[in-house]
Amino acid sequence: MSENRVEGRNAVLEAFRAGTTVEKLLVQDGLQDGVINTIKREAKKTDCQIRFVKKELLDQMSETGTHQGVIAYIASYEYAELDDLFKKAEEKGEAPFFIFLDDIEDPHNLGAIIRTANLAGAHGVVIPKNRAVGLTPTVARTSAGALHYTPVCRVTNLVRTMEECKERGMWFACADMDGTVMYDLNLKGSIGLVIGNEGNGVSRLVKQNCDMVASIPMAGDIDSLNASVATGVLAFEIVRQRRG
Repeated sequence: MSENRVEGRNAVLEAFRAGTTVEKLLVQDGLQDGVINTIKREAKKTDCQIRFVKKELLDQMSETGTHQGVIAYIASYEYAELDDLFKKAEEKGEAPFFIFLDDIEDPHNLGAIIRTANLAGAHGVVIPKNRAVGLTPTVARTSAGALHYTPVCRVTNLVRTMEECKERGMWFACADMDGTVMYDLNLKGSIGLVIGNEGNGVSRLVKQNCDMVASIPMAGDIDSLNASVATGVLAFEIVRQRRG
């Protein structure tokens, strides 16, 4: 069985009752018996995503052939709370520096971004619960150990979390090719760097809640960078300014 997957009613129910962090629960559409309903009740007590899918899809995804109508995906690492990120900055005596990811879907990108966050001295990474990759084994491997040191906070609503951070003194800069060249922005102080989805960039509502829009000057024949590479470029511009 996959290291981040649990199949079968008893196994899934025990995972919830043991307090295991379940990222996503797949339930066969139409099942309503007692155990299934108990599993759904347990899932609703947590932040996990619940998706109702056809039996044929569960059959295709099952590695054991005995899914019994449920497959749960388990986080490879525990998520941090937002306060943990602020506490880490306070312990270091530094202005908070967080990286916010708006619907990053590729686990290799997320792993690489977590590694960059660690190397750039960011105090943590914030990701949304829905429509985005979580802390899978691939993310852990790609982070090359950084996941052991860099807290990742998963939130229900990215905009609401940004507003909470603003109340605590944080400014936000998002990456967008139509923004102001990053060298012309003041990226010092308590800052959240927002990186958008690989295909669609930063969503409209998230962008509206940013104080600055930063662009990376490019001289090539194409006009965009991979999300993890863009994170690295902007994160180390923040590092340069913070040290200046």
